[in-house]
Amino acid sequence: MVNHARAAGEQEAGSQIQQVAQAQPTQKQSTDETATAVTTQPVTVTASQRSGDGGDAVDGYQPVSTSVATRTKTPLIDVPRVVNVVGSQVIEDQDARSLDDVLANVSGVTQTNTLGATQDAIIRRGFGSNRDDSILVNGLKVATPRSFNITVDHVEVVKGPASTLYGILDPGGMINIVTKKPQSEFGGEVNTSLTSFGGGNAGFDVTGPLVEDGSLSFRLLGDYEKTDYWRNFGETERQQIAPSLRWEGDETDITLSYFHEKYSVPFDRGTIFDLNTGKAVNVDPEIRFDEPYNVTKGKTDMVQFEVNQDLGDAWELGFDYSFSRNKYADNQARVRSYNASTGDVTRRADATQDSTLIKHSVRADLTGEVELAGLKNELLFGTSYDYSDTLRTDMIRCSNVTNFNIYNPVYGNLDECTNVSASDSDQTETLSTVSAYARDALHLNDQWILVGGLRVQYYDILAGKGRPFVTNTERYGQELIPNGGLVYKATPQLSLYTNVAKTFRPQSSIGSYVGNIAPEEGISYEVGTKYQVANGLTTNIALYTSEKNNVAYSEDVGGETVVKAAGTVRSRGLEIDVAGALTENLDIIASYGFTDARVTKDPELKGKRLANVARHTGSLFLAYDFGTAVPGASNFRAGGGVRAVGERPGTNTNTYDLPAYAVADMFASYTIDASNPITFQLNLKNIFDEVYYTSSIGTNNLGNQIGEPFQAILSAKVEF
Repeated sequence: MVNHARAAGEQEAGSQIQQVAQAQPTQKQSTDETATAVTTQPVTVTASQRSGDGGDAVDGYQPVSTSVATRTKTPLIDVPRVVNVVGSQVIEDQDARSLDDVLANVSGVTQTNTLGATQDAIIRRGFGSNRDDSILVNGLKVATPRSFNITVDHVEVVKGPASTLYGILDPGGMINIVTKKPQSEFGGEVNTSLTSFGGGNAGFDVTGPLVEDGSLSFRLLGDYEKTDYWRNFGETERQQIAPSLRWEGDETDITLSYFHEKYSVPFDRGTIFDLNTGKAVNVDPEIRFDEPYNVTKGKTDMVQFEVNQDLGDAWELGFDYSFSRNKYADNQARVRSYNASTGDVTRRADATQDSTLIKHSVRADLTGEVELAGLKNELLFGTSYDYSDTLRTDMIRCSNVTNFNIYNPVYGNLDECTNVSASDSDQTETLSTVSAYARDALHLNDQWILVGGLRVQYYDILAGKGRPFVTNTERYGQELIPNGGLVYKATPQLSLYTNVAKTFRPQSSIGSYVGNIAPEEGISYEVGTKYQVANGLTTNIALYTSEKNNVAYSEDVGGETVVKAAGTVRSRGLEIDVAGALTENLDIIASYGFTDARVTKDPELKGKRLANVARHTGSLFLAYDFGTAVPGASNFRAGGGVRAVGERPGTNTNTYDLPAYAVADMFASYTIDASNPITFQLNLKNIFDEVYYTSSIGTNNLGNQIGEPFQAILSAKVEF
């Protein structure tokens, strides 16, 4: 997906300028009958060759392998880049409900413009925006607006440029969601939860064999959620269903999956920051400045097909295909201006009707090993095709109205708009890419590994809008995207690495006067170390610098959000991540990130920090497994932690800062020992009821997302 200009009311893309070895240490294992135990056997850790494998990526809290970093069978310690993995145990302990919840455990990650809390919008190492194609599912690009759902098994974050293997991406990296797969043994659970906000959810997960030998298996997940929004009005409703089939032969593995979601969620742009004080307006955070009709309704469908064929002699052929579609409509009363002396706001009723985003993603990979001149080569050859088509038909626009005061809010004075703006409608953006790529990991000896790759990418873009339709961007071309890295294994448990990589992103604008924008081009350098500590603890430390030219940013021109190029931006930083077991009973996941991201060349923005990019991020979460210490329990776990983000510029022009915050959470889970174990879990989120702000829209001070206040979630599940 390219960077785009949006008509006001659809996308303010202000955030676009942010844009183990042969003998591993001991691994933690758990059983249903006893507390977690530690083995003393060396373990060879290899990354899954095929994306979406969902194998042994994590052991408890400890990252073990990755399915996407290299797309070949490679131990993590041999990969010349950082890969953070947040596993299912962390997700379960923290009762994560969104991708933002999950990624709070990863260094150098912040949130950016979420389009009224309706889209994933993740900044990695200073770069990122909503709809930037950085979030993949099983290694494939998708159209889902919120990618965290009932199918998620674990989440991988590949830091730094990944364009050689995955095409158009920002230098900050990519996020891969690995889904749950059918199992050959029967099992499952039913679950439910209640929230202190009001409402809750109920769901199920069933898997098992369909034939006696277990070669054909199924999985079926479902969930229904209906919860009250924590602010003074609004409601979230979701219905999800996800069936899948898997056939495992002696040499062939085939998986077919389907996901469907119907949703209705609040469209909430948050609160206003007063430019005179540099602080949020003095209004109860629960009070909204829009109308009850601020809602986004839609449905998402996704089909994925994966084939893995063993060719023998260490060679394997893989094929992946994904089709995804998101259809939605929204209404909103949008704040257009604010009078600081009176508290009066001017609002406009907008709507986006009958919008559809479709993506096709196909790739085929051939992987294997050969020995040349006595040196082992781990080879990958692949081709891919990606296509996205966005169409927003009726764009609804009405006049500005000043009839609302934030200190004395009265709702119902601004009706929904039904006026179709012909000049703004039929917004169209299409992007297709065809690529071929290759990668080689050359083992010079037992300690040195030289890695190199190259992608040849062809692209074609069309963007425009209006009735009659006006084409504003029409561009095609090709690009070579190389990368290289070097790994030195000082010991089987310690490696040092360095890498250099290029990124490339063609850009489009639907705006009426912007026209073709030069493609973004970037280069990144990184050095780091990985250390596997005894008792299953993994540590990553990385230093990096990235530079990107022709970076797009958004600006409001006559009520329309358009894209311009900012010249050159640079991001430099330090990242530290720790995950695994401190003792046989105590798990930890922790991170710290320092990010210095700013504009280095631009006539207007030179020296400005990038919007929504925090210089400091950090997290610490501990969980203790008490085992059978509690009478009648087969397992009792408890823990908690803190997630913190430093201050961030609220706009591209740095007119104000979102303040730093630290939020504390706690949990406890209790499993009753029975033939069908029953687990009760209580999660307390934001236990000190901190008022904090997660992101801004980047273009002005009128839309700043507010973090959730204190929330208690009580959940229960029965396993069978």
